[in-house]
Amino acid sequence: MQGISLSQQLKQQTKLSPEQIQVIRMLEVPAVELQQRINEELQTNPALEEGKDDWDQDEPLTGSEDDLYGDEDDLYDERNEGILSKEDYGNGYDDHYTDDDDNYDPGIAPVGNAAYADEEQHETPIVGSTSLMEHLKSQVYLTRMTKPQRHIAKWVLGNIDDDGYLRRTTEQLVDDLSFQEGLIVSDNEMADIVQQIKQFDPAGVAAFDLQECLLTQLRQREQTPAVQTAINVLTTCFADFSQHHHKHILTRLNLTEEQLRDAINEIIHLNQKPANAFNGNLYESHKETIIPDFYVENRDGELFVSLNTGDIPDLHVSRTYQQMLNDLNKRDGAKNKEDARVLRTFVDSAAWFISAIQQRNETLSRTMTAIVHFQQDFFLEGDETFLKPMILQDIAAVTGYDVSTISRVSNSKYVQTEFGIYPLKHFFSEALTNTEGDEISSREVKKILQEVIAQEDKQHPLNDDQLVIILRQNGYPLARRTIAKYREMMGIPVARLRKKV
Repeated sequence: MQGISLSQQLKQQTKLSPEQIQVIRMLEVPAVELQQRINEELQTNPALEEGKDDWDQDEPLTGSEDDLYGDEDDLYDERNEGILSKEDYGNGYDDHYTDDDDNYDPGIAPVGNAAYADEEQHETPIVGSTSLMEHLKSQVYLTRMTKPQRHIAKWVLGNIDDDGYLRRTTEQLVDDLSFQEGLIVSDNEMADIVQQIKQFDPAGVAAFDLQECLLTQLRQREQTPAVQTAINVLTTCFADFSQHHHKHILTRLNLTEEQLRDAINEIIHLNQKPANAFNGNLYESHKETIIPDFYVENRDGELFVSLNTGDIPDLHVSRTYQQMLNDLNKRDGAKNKEDARVLRTFVDSAAWFISAIQQRNETLSRTMTAIVHFQQDFFLEGDETFLKPMILQDIAAVTGYDVSTISRVSNSKYVQTEFGIYPLKHFFSEALTNTEGDEISSREVKKILQEVIAQEDKQHPLNDDQLVIILRQNGYPLARRTIAKYREMMGIPVARLRKKV
């Protein structure tokens, strides 16, 4: 018979405080959603009031601060004033995240010597239609994923490009999640989450490439002979189909011309870009209705960054509620203590909310200022070849924030410049080395490649080998597969398909 014994074990576990969770959520809120988030808080918390606190400063509340807030620890801990480091998250994300959709928000900061600017805020109409991201997020809750898996799934959705493709391997997603969010998942769990996302509407979304996108759509159709032949063509002869080598397909699959024609008719009616169902390229189609989170102005060669505060109101903790709490803390009786506990919950929550917005604005401003300093040449000239290689770690090192904080700030945020509106992610790119040993941005290489192709003889377009030679002559020693990868990322077809007779 086994005996029963008791043992003690010490275990360290990091959990986020309510204040820290509030700050994390606020960092993710863009300008377009901040006003709504504040309105919701004003409606649910009577201790939070709109407008400046016009209480007579010469008439302080009676009683001490301990009387007001009780014997609990101070509401603010200076050690936790900053944004969280990666160690604050750990791997226990199940305790830290709820089922709420991601929220986002705005603020102000200068690159020059000016303090927070009192500039006239720009107004842009809010997009009323449903975006692809909103449509996909709504489907996450229709799956049987656990709460942590749903959080990961929404993070994966953020990696889907404007065409509706997820051009990241499972291993890359696992590494990125660990690096950006501090969350560890297995390759198998990530692959299962991605596979569920690939079943979402619109059909073909989250495909890795065009072949997978088309095959996914065909497999979801009624399996007629023409559809089955189309699947066989794309599975077995995708390269021949892409290059219009129809005779090769007829011979290899032993098809009749009618069978191939019916299959091709099925394929050409598929959607090559799943995001087109949502007005095509989301960034381009909504460019004039995006609400920027930041404004960058060039004043005689000096750059200034301002945070879009729009119609965001001043907020303060209700003095009436503070006075009521102060009075209740002085009274005896269980009923008074219970009422004081309820009031303290409202007052503390209001204070945390105000602090979260202040920290959010400060973090966004410092991060955007660091980005503008790093990419100063671009913001002055607007030439994308001036963009330097920049990763999240570069900005984290300058601001002192964790990489995960920089990731949250740059996600779903936009900046308005004199050259147009750009997503913050536009300024991050990997580094390459030219023939002189200098680091250059992959975005610079893509721009050069695009210009070379634009100037080519359309009757004799340049193939990838010829592009390699031209770019090397211009100081960009790239491999053929790298050229092909960049060309595909920019949606430029192979030379055969660019030929014009």
